[in-house]
Amino acid sequence: MLSKKSRYRNTSRFSNPEIFPGLQTRAIGAASGVIEHEVVEGDRLDRLAQHYYKDCRLWWRIVDANPTLTFTATFAREVLDDAMVGRVILIPRARE
Repeated sequence: MLSKKSRYRNTSRFSNPEIFPGLQTRAIGAASGVIEHEVVEGDRLDRLAQHYYKDCRLWWRIVDANPTLTFTATFAREVLDDAMVGRVILIPRARE
């Protein structure tokens, strides 16, 4: 059961839940109200979310806003890849 606040709340389930009871891919719309952030050495997604949103759990909003970038960080608490240093990423609004 998904909470009413879940970002997956409007995601469709697979047509045959007996075979795979999961959710289909979540649609990601265009980011709105973005600002630009130049990645510096040591940046982490959770720290960026804490800085811009005052909530480290919203790191996924940054990932959603930058679909063409490859984040090599498996988890939000890992430092972004050195190849990202100097690149500009978009920081969207905290809420849609």
